Amino acid sequence: MSSFKKNLMRQGMKLMSDPRVMKLMQDERVMKAVMAAMSMPGKAQTFAKERMEGVAKAMALATEDEVKDLRRTVRKLEEELTRLKSDKGEQASSATGGPRKKSSSSAAE
Repeated sequence: MSSFKKNLMRQGMKLMSDPRVMKLMQDERVMKAVMAAMSMPGKAQTFAKERMEGVAKAMALATEDEVKDLRRTVRKLEEELTRLKSDKGEQASSATGGPRKKSSSSAAE
């Protein structure tokens, strides 16, 4: 594929050096047409994505973006739960460990 791109670039550079093409590219109408042609793939992709989302919504299906968001949310909640369990375990061990040491040391005195 890269050799195809290189060949295409080479041919484009040859065309751009042609005086007739240079004069044609100075025409505002031609430049507008070239810019419109260059934006077509993006517009087509956006249009197709919007249509797919519409069909998915009509069929009550989750879109890829919604699934990604859901996975991200679940991951964050799992991390938060792990952190809370860890914090609770530390508090329980310090709460049970701390008073026992004091009571055993005060009983020994």
